[in-house]
Order: sequence, then structure tokens, then C-alpha cells
Amino acid sequence: MIDVKINEAGVKQLCREKISELIKEVDAEYVYWDAKELRRRTCMSWNFIQEQFFFDKRFPKRKVGSKWYFPAKQTRAFLEKWLDEQASV
Repeated sequence: MIDVKINEAGVKQLCREKISELIKEVDAEYVYWDAKELRRRTCMSWNFIQEQFFFDKRFPKRKVGSKWYFPAKQTRAFLEKWLDEQASV
């Protein structure tokens, strides 16, 4: 008979590290988000985005032709700060 023992804490830590690496890879794939990606990432409708923060001067955005683009890292940082501000309102 074979007896296998697993360090549960070690396995959980290894899983967390791997998940963290994969998240960083996914985030690194995008330099910019378009409006569709912004809606997907925030789980918000376009109308809600416009009502809540789109016109905030701090919100990073660029219009190229008729399409809006949002720098991924700066947008993510803005959204985290914006959400923290909403908790204090």
C-alpha cells in the first residue's frame, strides 16, 4: 500500500502563486482597453460608467477616431481609487 501525505498549506500557497502569475500575464496582454473591455472588466453598463466616472477629469481616456481607448494600468488604478472613494460617500 502507498501512503501519500500532502502539505495542504504548501499546495494552497503554490496555487496562489500560480494564479497570481497568470493574472499578471493576462493583465500584461492588454496595453489599452476599449469600451467593450472596460464594461467587461468593471461589470458595468456603458450608461452607468458615463454617469459615475467617465467625465471625471482624473479618468484616463483617449479618443482615436470614433473609438475610446483606456490605458489598462492607469485605468485599473483609477477604478480602484474611485471605488474606495465611493465607500466613503
